[in-house]
Amino acid sequence: MALINDYLNTNQEKLALYTTAITRAHGKNHPEAFDVRELYTKIEAKVKAAGTDQPNLVAEFEQLREVTDHYTVPGDVCETYEAVYKTLEEADRIYSA
Repeated sequence: MALINDYLNTNQEKLALYTTAITRAHGKNHPEAFDVRELYTKIEAKVKAAGTDQPNLVAEFEQLREVTDHYTVPGDVCETYEAVYKTLEEADRIYSA
């Protein structure tokens, strides 16, 4: 089950940069961006700690679905915000499969 680890490691640089960027660009109007950033950093830490083992990310993905309204992209955000949601949604799908 290294598939989730591979996916997240492949997208780690982009997600680290983009989750920070959306808090700066949209945090005032979309405070959930800060929750998304925090949850992503928890996921990232768990993946790193797990090495090649499957990390337990159930709680983080449940919280992400809740704070993002199941990855619904707000209508007034940039492509970077959308990319974060789409990438995390795909990670959630891979993890839940």
